[in-house]
Amino acid sequence: MNQQIALDAVTTPPSWFPANLAALGRRFERLSPLEVLRWALVTCGDDVALATGFGASGVVLMHMVSRIRPGTFFFYLQTDLLFPETMALRDRLAETLPIQFTEVPASLTLQQQSRHYGPELWRHNPDLCCQLRKVEPLRRFLQSDSRRRAWVTGIRRDQSPTRANIGVVDWDYATGLLKIAPLATWKQQQVWDYIRRHDLPYNRLHDQGYPSIGCMPCTQAISAGGQERDGRWVGRDKVECGIHVQPGGQRLTRSLGMGHR
Repeated sequence: MNQQIALDAVTTPPSWFPANLAALGRRFERLSPLEVLRWALVTCGDDVALATGFGASGVVLMHMVSRIRPGTFFFYLQTDLLFPETMALRDRLAETLPIQFTEVPASLTLQQQSRHYGPELWRHNPDLCCQLRKVEPLRRFLQSDSRRRAWVTGIRRDQSPTRANIGVVDWDYATGLLKIAPLATWKQQQVWDYIRRHDLPYNRLHDQGYPSIGCMPCTQAISAGGQERDGRWVGRDKVECGIHVQPGGQRLTRSLGMGHR
């Protein structure tokens, strides 16, 4: 599909609301991730925030964005519990691609969190730990600029049953922003094919049985053949940190199955 034709075919509403996203979403289903990103960057300009957790999908998005608008900032959540390999990847990406990073700190330092809630909160209340170190910081950052109109994430439908219904474009009720997932329709194999085709750096823990990498205490290696996020919060019913769960929504658990669109 010709990029310019595809982009021109999308009628941009003057403002977005949950009710007027259906038609836009249907059109985006037919666009490539690169076309979706180009639309977001052209339409929103500096008023779109690009998120990364330094996973394989994030690496793909960073490369695509660097081809469209070099020098673009990506933000990441500094939980103070990230793997050293994740931080090494951040530095390697900054050296390799024409992009920049903004670090978003947690609501509390680890020492403050331990003082208020007890040591190793992730062991006895991982939901609260994620709320303090990921959910609240992300929402605070996204709402810190009144001009912000949208944010971009690397989540995909095939990552877990709890993500099977995500749209390429959705309304994020938690922040009041447009939420764009350019890789929503891609499969894991497509992500890795792209990384290898462009010889992109990636987290070396992926080669050690970690298909999904979060914070050190709550991420484990898994056997081949499992779902991509099976190594997160092993032994618990928890499968999401809460960033992609809408306020007032049903808590997403491993036993909650959701069908694809």
